[in-house]
Amino acid sequence: MPPKSAIILAAGRGQRLSPITDTIPKPLLHIGQTTLIDHHLTALNAAGIDQITINVAHLGAKIIDHVSQYAPSGLDIYFSEESNGALETGGGILQALDHVASDPFVVVNADIRTDFAFDRLPNKMDSDAHLILVKNPVHHPKGDFRLDAGKVKLPSEYPEENLTFSGIGVYRKKLFNSCSPGRFPLAPILKKKSRDGLVSGSLFKGRWIDVGTAERLDAARKSENND
Repeated sequence: MPPKSAIILAAGRGQRLSPITDTIPKPLLHIGQTTLIDHHLTALNAAGIDQITINVAHLGAKIIDHVSQYAPSGLDIYFSEESNGALETGGGILQALDHVASDPFVVVNADIRTDFAFDRLPNKMDSDAHLILVKNPVHHPKGDFRLDAGKVKLPSEYPEENLTFSGIGVYRKKLFNSCSPGRFPLAPILKKKSRDGLVSGSLFKGRWIDVGTAERLDAARKSENND
């Protein structure tokens, strides 16, 4: 069984998708018949993860309105509003922590499309974080980390040995004990903890795409239509 709580990171501006995201927040972009965030909510619900916090900033009211109308029944959803501007990944998670019931908890980036089954995520782990890694996509050939016997390590100088962080992870709350409220990224924390041997991981070989540009959005839509 996975953790019972999850955070969906949905506060990003989506600058590289402008002008589309000038009026439509990235989590509400459609891939096939569903929006990115609807797909995540359905998948999390199917895995038994029913307490969900969504952080919002850019066009946040549209996300809140959409999710309030269309989220699967039975989910306990809280919106963490970043009213003074997006707090980046780390700051957004830290602000949302008071509303996260379980420890550890799941975090998923709203701007990915994947068929990952969230019930595969660990609920008990010795590490401070567990990351789902994928093979390096064309747009990120050098990767982020190495995976060595279930441990996440800093990347090799040889890109073919590296993997890319998928945007799906399980974290313990103590990962953020030394953090102060405000705007900060998650990546430096994960790199430090991986250097200390405190990050585990696993490789996912299924469908995954980071919908970060207009080109990748088109590719995701074409892939969905071909199924």
